[in-house]
Amino acid sequence: MNSLVIKVGGNELDDTRFVERLITVLVGMKDPQPVLVHGGGKEIAALQKPLGLVPAFVEGLRVTDADSLRVAEMVLSGSVNKRLVAKLVAAGAGAIGLSGVDLGLIRVEKMQHPAGDLGLVGAVKETNTAPLQALLAAGMLPVISPISLGRDGRTYNVNADHAALGIARGLGAQSLLLVTNVKGVMSNGAVLPRLGAGEAQALIADGTISGGMVPKVRSALEAVAAGVPEAVICDVAGLEAFAAGGRGGTAVVAG
Repeated sequence: MNSLVIKVGGNELDDTRFVERLITVLVGMKDPQPVLVHGGGKEIAALQKPLGLVPAFVEGLRVTDADSLRVAEMVLSGSVNKRLVAKLVAAGAGAIGLSGVDLGLIRVEKMQHPAGDLGLVGAVKETNTAPLQALLAAGMLPVISPISLGRDGRTYNVNADHAALGIARGLGAQSLLLVTNVKGVMSNGAVLPRLGAGEAQALIADGTISGGMVPKVRSALEAVAAGVPEAVICDVAGLEAFAAGGRGGTAVVAG
């Protein structure tokens, strides 16, 4: 069974046109079969503020105390997940909403970060993808919130890129698509269609890859280092091209 893991972030899900195009692609995609992993950071921050909670980050990772975890669970496993599932089902897909907690899909340990304590943020340690394989075999489309289960029995907030990587590795997915609001990795004004791991590291070091693209490329590098054949950074047009059998964005590969 060929599978494809698609990760979308919260900023993109705020764009109505983006969501419409995403739904169209997912409903029409049969081979490879898609699994969707989503974020929702912007909505988490919007709900934190009225509750007197101040969003905080360490090197791009959200600091999550107990109150903020409750907000993250409500947003990610609740409103965002069910809104996506509702749109997919209404469009004719057999979508099912899950989190990393359900069926022990994603098991984590508290993340240790050299730059500071992240609180209740998990680092992915193992995935139980057999239930996802059964759902895919039944023609269903899993939509996964990254809230996951700790080995200590607690729930943890998990970065959606990390959750998507764990799922892609566990499924043996042919590709991991990191869908964002940029066309791909740019060099001299053009999108690089293919990027080897060594070249990617060099472009980060010399500043060609900079700003918000750096964590995206590093997530892609982690994916290919973990055995995923390719991790593609693209926008929704690149996703549409991929679904049509073409290519879009930047494919990061191990070689």
